[in-house]
Amino acid sequence: MEPKKNPKADLTRRSSLFLQLGLVVVLFITWQAIEWKTYDRSNIDIGQVNLDELEEEDVPITQNLNTPPPPPPPPPAPEIIDVVEDEEEVEETIIESTETNQEEEIVEVEEVEDVEDEEEIADVPFAVIENVPVFPGCENAGNNAAKKKCMSEKVKKFVNRKFNTELGSELGLSGVNRIYVRFKIDRSGNIVGVQARGPHPRLEKEAQRVVGLLPKMTPGKQRGKAVGVLYSLPIVFQVQD
Repeated sequence: MEPKKNPKADLTRRSSLFLQLGLVVVLFITWQAIEWKTYDRSNIDIGQVNLDELEEEDVPITQNLNTPPPPPPPPPAPEIIDVVEDEEEVEETIIESTETNQEEEIVEVEEVEDVEDEEEIADVPFAVIENVPVFPGCENAGNNAAKKKCMSEKVKKFVNRKFNTELGSELGLSGVNRIYVRFKIDRSGNIVGVQARGPHPRLEKEAQRVVGLLPKMTPGKQRGKAVGVLYSLPIVFQVQD
């Protein structure tokens, strides 16, 4: 039995192709439908300005006031100048020129030597003096320690010989009495600044009198310069009951 249709006219052979084309067309139409936009014509700006809708601005009216200028200041009062005649003659100061010429003699200026101020050394205690004061009669005692010992002995003997020990009995004192004397041997070797402290004012005055009678000495030296030397002397005497 022979087929009725032509095999070339069979459309089922390309059904998959037609299906794919139909899907593409449907997708394209759907995309266009989603992207489709419409606008309100009243909101479209056509680039024209409606001047009727502008509000009129009220401009305030200003008046041109003609203010008169301020009056000019009064003229200054005329100055009165008193002419006073000079009664005294003023001497003019003549400034002489300091420039020299070849005819003037040039005076040579001698060099000025700087004189150093001598360092003043304070008073030094007798115990630490470098060169002790020398009591008359102790010049040949020997070294510094020997002269110091000689001076102490000479001063004690001199005070014991000159001091009036009978004052203790007259003042009603008894037992051992001590008087502390302090004085200075100045840069010239003289006894100055005698101070005394004892049990009675009369004893203090007697101690000051006796120490003031000490002979002039050779002054002590510190670093080769004569200085004041501080000396302390205790005077001890006993009153017999």
